[in-house]
Amino acid sequence: MRKNSIKNTRINGEVQKELSTIIRNEIKDPRIHPMTSVMAVEVAPDLKTCKAYISVLGNREAKEATIAGLSRAEGYIRRELARNLNLRNTPEIRFILDESIEYGVNMSKLIDDVARKDASNRKPEEE
Repeated sequence: MRKNSIKNTRINGEVQKELSTIIRNEIKDPRIHPMTSVMAVEVAPDLKTCKAYISVLGNREAKEATIAGLSRAEGYIRRELARNLNLRNTPEIRFILDESIEYGVNMSKLIDDVARKDASNRKPEEE
């Protein structure tokens, strides 16, 4: 199976959906922040490994605690994935913190600030 094949894309989507459900409904670890979402999943073509990109809405300590809690619960999550998905192999999951949303919000805020300053600098010149 190639990396960008239709089958691999479909498996990525199914694993992402199941991971989201497991994290939201079944894990009771207090370290895992309630505002945790699975942004993307990349399953290797041989179904041996999986990278799960996790986004956490919170401060730095909450993010680190959530990733630590998810890594600790990896065995349970993997067992639940095997139970819910019919795959030849159940992949080993590596959780990666995804900060792209925060980065985008920060960049948007900076652009808005620059645009606001530019607009305020132009008004006195026009009058």
